[in-house]
Amino acid sequence: QVQLVESGGGLVQAGGSLRLSCAASGSIFKINGMGWYRQAAGKQRELVATISSSDITNYADSVKGRFTISRDNAKNMVYLQMNSLKPEDTAVYYCNAYIVKLTTAMTLEDYVYWGQGTQVTVSS
Repeated sequence: QVQLVESGGGLVQAGGSLRLSCAASGSIFKINGMGWYRQAAGKQRELVATISSSDITNYADSVKGRFTISRDNAKNMVYLQMNSLKPEDTAVYYCNAYIVKLTTAMTLEDYVYWGQGTQVTVSS
């Protein structure tokens, strides 16, 4: 099985910083794109940032210049450094990854996996 586990969420005052981490584990052959999404209460899940296997990044306009996505391929991890946080950044943050999995039949299959989410709350 493959799992994504996020950590690093919490409560922070406006203007503060948090760093989210997401660790992928299991029968991983290769990880392609990885990303962070968020879902605020009563709203749809939205893209925050993505990073390709060759470290090409993409950000939502609302977080450009404040958030930085990065990855450590040796550790199968993706990070989201969030600076200058605003109350509107309050949401549950999810990581996802496009993973090529090695099956028990020794074949390769690719799936999109999601973490369980971590709450980020920014107080004004």
